[in-house]
Amino acid sequence: MKIGLDVSSLVYQRGVSRYTSDLTKALLKENDVELLLYGSSFRQQKLLKQELRKTLRNVMPDRYQVVLQHYPPALLAQLWRFGLNPIKKHFQDVEVFHSWDWLQPPDKNLPLVSTIHDLAIIRYPKVAHPSVLKMHQDSWRILRQRQAQIIAVSEATKSDILRYLEIPSKCVSVVHEALPTQISEISQELANKPELVLTIKQKLRLNKPYLFFVGTREPRKNLATLIRAWLPLAKDYQLVIAGEQSWDDSEKITQNPNLRFLGRVNDYELAVLYHNCELFVYPSLYEGFGLPVLEAFAHGVPVVSSDIPAIKEVAGNAAELSNPQDESSIRQAIEKVLGENKADSEARMKKMIIRLQLFNWQKTARQTLAVYKRAIEDFEG
Repeated sequence: MKIGLDVSSLVYQRGVSRYTSDLTKALLKENDVELLLYGSSFRQQKLLKQELRKTLRNVMPDRYQVVLQHYPPALLAQLWRFGLNPIKKHFQDVEVFHSWDWLQPPDKNLPLVSTIHDLAIIRYPKVAHPSVLKMHQDSWRILRQRQAQIIAVSEATKSDILRYLEIPSKCVSVVHEALPTQISEISQELANKPELVLTIKQKLRLNKPYLFFVGTREPRKNLATLIRAWLPLAKDYQLVIAGEQSWDDSEKITQNPNLRFLGRVNDYELAVLYHNCELFVYPSLYEGFGLPVLEAFAHGVPVVSSDIPAIKEVAGNAAELSNPQDESSIRQAIEKVLGENKADSEARMKKMIIRLQLFNWQKTARQTLAVYKRAIEDFEG
């Protein structure tokens, strides 16, 4: 099967970037698959090439073709809007194209598949820039018109797609993503470099017991409620928050010296932060999947999170789930996990390992291939 795949998202180095990279690597491990990789970036062309090289490391060149262009997203959107620069101009024998839900190619004679990770931009429209919201709305409209096959990364996201985008259920398949492969790679590397771990701990001043949160600081991450839930515990535990500030003002809640905002951290620092915390806390109000929960499991760290659909779907019974709207519920969950005895902790660890085994990239790749085949079979272009 000759599969077109948009890899433009690699430059953003966020969740969708890791998804694109890991799916690409997993698909290339399947038999009878050739990937036709399309990407475009104006300012980040060098980074796009660099990330693509890392993704394709150790892959035989006869398994893929690459076309990279220098168009910024706004210009590419205009070209595609008027039917210019079609994918089939670059890959004449492409059988199906897997886009991301930001831009859709103009090829009406090509079966289309797109992954939607969440609909936070609809659920929380006040915090979305109007131009960003419009780009997504234009993309969703094209997906509806083209009767594209949609991959939802969770049942929770599928439910939102059916409700908000009015895409028929027959066009939406749930294919769970999995733990980023770089998590295990970095953990193995750090295990062999104790001096690097020590350097990172000293840099981040990790010398007291702490609870840990990571994520872009925006209202749906619910940091204000988390901080209020943590304050009675502040004497014994720091609360360390990593992630870029977006439109969140949680820093104004308290000047407690044990509340620490680190901003964005690199992958090695993130691994050390996970591995050395007492507990990972993630009281989000809305998620499409909730990948940080799996990341914490992979580091052997207990989790307190929210009893919302996506988190329950991913975490199962391995995390302690609380009402994210209720600070006392969050605090009680934190205290319960921190107070567990050895037997309870070991039982929780076994549950975490079981949950992790349910999500793997080869399973994701095979289920994604099934979606591609369905898109080709059902295509009426």
